[in-house]
Amino acid sequence: MLYYLFTYLDKAYDVPGAGMFQYISFRASCSAILSLIISLLYGKRIINYLRTKQIGETIRELGLEGQSEKAGTPTMGGLIILGAILIPTLLFARLDNVYVLLMLFATIWLGLIGFIDDYIKVFKKNKEGLAGKFKILGQVIAGIVIGCVLYFNGSVVIREKLPEPKIRTTSEITAFERESSHITKFSPTPAKSLKTTIPFFKNNEFDYSVLIGWAGEKAGKYAWIIFIVIVTFIITAISNGANLTDGMDGLATGTSAIIGITLGLLAWVSGNIVFADYLNIMYIPRVGELVIYISAFVGACTGFLWYNSYPAQVFMGDTGSLALGGAIAAFAFMIRKEFLIPILCGIFIIENLSVVMQVAWFKFTKKRYGEGRRIFLMAPLHHHYQKLGYHESKIVLRFLIVNIMLAILTFITLKIR
Repeated sequence: MLYYLFTYLDKAYDVPGAGMFQYISFRASCSAILSLIISLLYGKRIINYLRTKQIGETIRELGLEGQSEKAGTPTMGGLIILGAILIPTLLFARLDNVYVLLMLFATIWLGLIGFIDDYIKVFKKNKEGLAGKFKILGQVIAGIVIGCVLYFNGSVVIREKLPEPKIRTTSEITAFERESSHITKFSPTPAKSLKTTIPFFKNNEFDYSVLIGWAGEKAGKYAWIIFIVIVTFIITAISNGANLTDGMDGLATGTSAIIGITLGLLAWVSGNIVFADYLNIMYIPRVGELVIYISAFVGACTGFLWYNSYPAQVFMGDTGSLALGGAIAAFAFMIRKEFLIPILCGIFIIENLSVVMQVAWFKFTKKRYGEGRRIFLMAPLHHHYQKLGYHESKIVLRFLIVNIMLAILTFITLKIR
């Protein structure tokens, strides 16, 4: 909203400083600062309100050290995160940008699903919360909506790389390139495409139509179905992975902040024609506006971590964890880096897999031997280490160190081929 106000003031009245709002870097900085202020200052008030209303966490007895001390800690703190993300984004981002609108939808929709789940747990005193099938249904709806918009919306385009070693004529060079004296390898005409980035390969682009190519050339026009299925699956998986990771103080919040910083850098270089050319990666027009959203995302997680670090004064609940995980997955698809998710979101995926492996092995061994056996002492994985005697804060810190390593590896895949 402020973008349009200051753009008008700059053009109509030449107000000093108003032109700064044309720069993504300036608005991203403002977004991060405001999200920090909201989560730090107003977060404390919300925590006190939750404590006054006795909206506390009900702890199931699992035999974990320090578990009983967490009983009664205010939950539904994800409301702090949602507010700290949405308000700066609405103020500083361009609201005519399809990517920004999609991220707002993903955050609000998945946050709403989590809120309903928390509400049932806290106010209806039902420890199970929202039935799993309804939670999955909500995530599937989010995936279908995001996948359809990314495929069918005319504003979602890329600039194709020109075949080498083509020499471009003056007429093929865009005005921006002439002004910047930077002749790029990209086509001057944006195009609809199902191409995405794939790491570790020399030709680092992958077209989803390849997945259905076996059915003939005409089948390629139905590749969007495969694309939407993959979008839905990954959004559901990462959203649930973030939810499972939120089992220790600061773990899901810190992990999400690290992932957010990495995604912000990837969005920045993907939406800048000069950086995209230099790194030889896909150039996606208008995707740079997502940097404003992800700056608010990182600021919100960092500010919330102030109160969520050990010993936690508040838990985010499903309100926060489902929204964070879903937003991360949706963001990765918008900047066409979803194949980097197994690396970047490795913590979420391992936590998810540990539960799947534990349950599957228990059922298999019970059926075969009459007695269920376990792979881990307890799942998700962070509880396995807790059962081994590691202190909660040490487990969280080491998981975050691993996540930083994964984030660095994710970024350098841009040059490793």
